[in-house]
Amino acid sequence: MGALVGAIQESPSAAETTWSAEVRWTGAFRSEAAVRGFAPITSDEPAALGGTDRAPNPVEQLLSSLGNCLAVGYAANASVAGVEIRDLRITLDGDIDLHTFLGLADGHAGFSAIRVVVHLDTDADEATVAELHRKVAATSPVGQTLSKAIPVEITHQ
Repeated sequence: MGALVGAIQESPSAAETTWSAEVRWTGAFRSEAAVRGFAPITSDEPAALGGTDRAPNPVEQLLSSLGNCLAVGYAANASVAGVEIRDLRITLDGDIDLHTFLGLADGHAGFSAIRVVVHLDTDADEATVAELHRKVAATSPVGQTLSKAIPVEITHQ
């Protein structure tokens, strides 16, 4: 972590990054996301939503992405602060009204709320843990993306 911070301090433009994924439909409500050289990440819908329930659906993956991003933030910030993490679990849930997604109403099709509970076992004192929570929430790329309106441009070819 220190080496990365040093490299960016020496060359600030190194902090400007672009990430990408390519998604391919595989039939019915299934698709696969290719990211770098990793095995594809499969997506499906639960049977109740017309899928075959063979993989997490996109909104479950979004919650997972937030949780994974927060976990990285806790690991990185705890390491820098000299805090030992004995156990870290993050539970997430969110509310979606399917009316808009199903075309039954106009409105917001996404989450109306997301709740995150962090279960952190450490020997750090309360003030240190509170500061760790603050830093992680303030610096999570996924958390910040979800909490602020950003432009999303969807085009077709």
